[in-house]
Amino acid sequence: MKLAAIFLLIGTLQVNADPLMGQTINMHLKNTEVKKALKTIERDGYYRFAYNATLEGLKQKKDISFNNAGIEEAMKLLLNGTNMTYKLVANNLVLVLPAYSNENTTQLVTGRVTDENGQPVGNVSVTEKGTTNGTSTDANGNYTINAAPNATLVFSSIGYETQSVAVNNRNVVDVSLNPAVKKIDEVIVVGYGSQRKIDVTGSVTQIKGNEISKQASSNVLSALQGKVAGVQITNSGAPGSAPQINIRGVGTVYGNTNPLFVVDGVWYDDISFINASDIESMSVLKDASSESIYGIRAANGVILVTTKKGRQNAKAVANYNGFVGTQVVTNQINMVNGPQYAQLINELDVLNGSAGRYTNPTAFGTTDWYHQILRTAMVTNHQVSITGGGDKSNYNVSLGYYHQDGLVKTNNYDRYTVHVSNDIHLSKAIKFGVNTTASLSKSKDMPGGIFYELFNAAPIVPVYYADGAYGDAGDYNIATANQKNPQASVDFFDQNTKTWKLNGNIYGDLKFLKYFTFHSSIGGDFSQAETNNYTHYTKYNSVPVAYRNDFTALNRNRGENRNWIIENTLTYDRKFGDHSFKILAGQGAQEYKFYGLNAYRRGVPDFNGGQYFALGSDTMTVSDAGSINRVASYFGRINYAFADKYMVTASLRADGSSKFSNNWGYFPSIGLGWVISNEKFMESQQIFNNLKLRGSWGKIGNMSVPANLSVLTASQTGQLVYVGGDGTTGIGASINSVVTPKTDWELGEGIDIGLEASMLDNRLYAEIDWYSRKTKNAIFDIPVLGSVGTSSGTIIGNQANFLNKGIELVVSWKDDINKDWHYTVSANAGFNKNKVSSVSTGGNPIYQYLGTSVISRTMAGQPIGQFYGRQVVGIFQSAADIANYKNSGGTVIQPGAKPGDFKFKDVNDDGAIDDKDRVILGNPNPRMIYGINTTVGYKNFDLTLDFQGVSGIEIYNGNFALRFGGENYTKDYYDNRWHGEGTSNTYPSVATSGNSSVTSSFYVENGSYFRVRNAQLGYTFSGLKRTGISKLRMYVNAQNPFTWFHYRGFTPEVPASSPSRSGIDQQVHPLYATYNFGVNLTF
Repeated sequence: MKLAAIFLLIGTLQVNADPLMGQTINMHLKNTEVKKALKTIERDGYYRFAYNATLEGLKQKKDISFNNAGIEEAMKLLLNGTNMTYKLVANNLVLVLPAYSNENTTQLVTGRVTDENGQPVGNVSVTEKGTTNGTSTDANGNYTINAAPNATLVFSSIGYETQSVAVNNRNVVDVSLNPAVKKIDEVIVVGYGSQRKIDVTGSVTQIKGNEISKQASSNVLSALQGKVAGVQITNSGAPGSAPQINIRGVGTVYGNTNPLFVVDGVWYDDISFINASDIESMSVLKDASSESIYGIRAANGVILVTTKKGRQNAKAVANYNGFVGTQVVTNQINMVNGPQYAQLINELDVLNGSAGRYTNPTAFGTTDWYHQILRTAMVTNHQVSITGGGDKSNYNVSLGYYHQDGLVKTNNYDRYTVHVSNDIHLSKAIKFGVNTTASLSKSKDMPGGIFYELFNAAPIVPVYYADGAYGDAGDYNIATANQKNPQASVDFFDQNTKTWKLNGNIYGDLKFLKYFTFHSSIGGDFSQAETNNYTHYTKYNSVPVAYRNDFTALNRNRGENRNWIIENTLTYDRKFGDHSFKILAGQGAQEYKFYGLNAYRRGVPDFNGGQYFALGSDTMTVSDAGSINRVASYFGRINYAFADKYMVTASLRADGSSKFSNNWGYFPSIGLGWVISNEKFMESQQIFNNLKLRGSWGKIGNMSVPANLSVLTASQTGQLVYVGGDGTTGIGASINSVVTPKTDWELGEGIDIGLEASMLDNRLYAEIDWYSRKTKNAIFDIPVLGSVGTSSGTIIGNQANFLNKGIELVVSWKDDINKDWHYTVSANAGFNKNKVSSVSTGGNPIYQYLGTSVISRTMAGQPIGQFYGRQVVGIFQSAADIANYKNSGGTVIQPGAKPGDFKFKDVNDDGAIDDKDRVILGNPNPRMIYGINTTVGYKNFDLTLDFQGVSGIEIYNGNFALRFGGENYTKDYYDNRWHGEGTSNTYPSVATSGNSSVTSSFYVENGSYFRVRNAQLGYTFSGLKRTGISKLRMYVNAQNPFTWFHYRGFTPEVPASSPSRSGIDQQVHPLYATYNFGVNLTF
């Protein structure tokens, strides 16, 4: 029976292999490894080979020569004397196997092979290790094989990692295959299509969906942190918030610095509506060559998102993925207790020349405001999906729900999503499809300044008095301008936000004349956001004076975005001999329309949470705003490759935008690639599996700047007296902004040179890129005199040029120690240097302010937004110390100072401290960003450890800079402050003198950090097929559990309000860790 089964199996394989028989092979090689010869045959495109790379026969060197040989003749000659044999399988696949060795006993083994998403994988080679005994899976991923009870089954398929699984006397062995990580042969998504990694001439990094879904975050972009070299992601921490993303530095200062997002061909500014489990892959385009096909929106980089689809001829597969967890603050700032605070206030009074206001500081209790307002927050995520397909269709439907409680007790966020994709194949040549996502997000918002209030609140003030009234700082002789009761702020703040989104596209493909494909897509991005803020009547004695309102009011904001995009492309794709051509031509049109409405009315009553303008008693105030921008585009690209050695990519895009006075922009690019490892002179080397050198140049544009920059605007003034008149008044008008006669695109121009290498049987991969990116004609706000005719004091136009240069490194190692153990370790780092090449200010710097003090400076030759102020060299200890602090000419430098004040450096030695003594204090642009990512597998266990960090960056501690005026104090300040001669030479006294809060080096701190970004341990249960479960995985996950940094604030991740105001910490949301338990279940 055993022998008959083998002959029957061989016959089946041979029948399936009939299509292979018609092709002939010509080959003439000397002293060449069998493995190299197989690769040479593969390059002709007719055959693919699957084998265990550890087979000794593959390393045997032979002289090979045959003309017009069939595959069977070629394989017999090639494998002769190697102790290997072969099998011809369907779909041009040839299995190379060890010579057969008999087993005394066998047993029937059945099972199902699926991918990482639980979808069945057909045509997978299943072989008994060390024998020629083998089979393949059917379209539903099922297989049957007779194998020894102690055998090891080897599962291999093109595009997937080969996996070895011990039978261990089991009759059912189910396997889940992971996508292959052979970087050079990987197919990745690029602009308007996909390419083999070997053919890509630009800098593109692709992240698989299973890596993204491991991150428990409301926004999928947070999952990229530490995964992609040169990509800086800064999280705000607030529920439902989107992170800031900079790819290869900052290239603009006036508009949005985030990249363009393209989801299934549709362009977006934000992708917060996407559920992580719906993503198949994300590709990050980082150089001008790969980005320029997107023209006007590509200056800040492009991120392509491909969502999951079903498969034809696949039965329905249901999947549930969910987790529940908690979020806790990981870095709590220690504040002083009540007695310590009272002691500091008394010190302040004495320094100001009066008696201390508190006679018995030790009598006060302590209110821990952070403990009162913050909480351990819950987070949960649930997604259910069904995928499958028939003979002429495939589908994927998913439902998702995400809930996150904020750290502030009243704050929460909910998101509901529905995603549907469906392809209908009318014939082999015609296909129609739809991708659509609908989402609804709701949030109960928190007061915007709550974290500033928490940092300020005096610990001697109780939350409530004994009678239930709110504690009031005014009752403790504390100025209430900077002191509020955070509990009252939270209780009286009533704001809710709802956002509806509907987006996606409908498309069709027509294949004709064998090599041509016409693709047409109509997409849209429609959203409506509504925020309702209600002011309650609070004029009660139990309410602090600062919160008492003698009216009710409703303020409602509504904003609508209605964007659509139409694109048509024609692709010619042909390969003949060693030549491969792919030519793309396209045309597109887009419209971006925004409309906003604001309404405000007092006297609106509250009926159990329902508020209606019609019931208000006062006059309603209404204002609105809107904008529209239309874009027309023509684009094309040519990809050419010769013999998998030489590659050329050239593209050109023309975009016309109604936003600019000069409507049209043109964006060319070219990229070159050379696969050195495929040259004849590399055939004898044993190190490199693949070695590729590439270089690219291109131009890209940026229209993500404010609209109507070329339109002169004016506003109505109040009552004014006419010049030369009789004294009567009238309403006038003034120009808001003076515009330049011709506002043009922000234009980026970039060069990238990269080297990619796979080594040591593809276990080691390395990649290095050098890049230089210029931003020309950057939109900038330049100060001008009022006599120019503008009330704003600025003129907007193409005023500056920027330069970003850097190096990126990627290294990864993947290995299987044995059949039970496997691991992967990868690391990436990006080094970037940013500077302003020129700015149209006549050499004068551009300043940004914090209050009335200059905080940053942007000028030619320096990075954008460097911190700029006075240099602290110590603390004055006594009057004698002040009198002895003189310049070289003997002049007392700070005669008005007091003991305990900052001692500033007299930079120009003129005997006075003024603006001429300001120096560069720090750079908010990071010099290096990096990540380390590891996975370890042991049998059914898997462990993921991801690390991420930022180095060479400074932060301005704006919270600490405003600590001097009766606000609360940190314990660090209390322990290290000056409070008498010799007590401190680093921290000043509590005095509120003028130099305490001026911009200085004291508030500029090291913002570098290193973090455990993600730690996940999972277990996949096997042998559940009889229960109807094809996959069950449980896991525990920790995100951001540990972060090491020296900054004195909550977190070194500080979002920027604008590129020229980066790194300024004011009211930043605290850093938190998330701990989850999750389940992934597939039926």
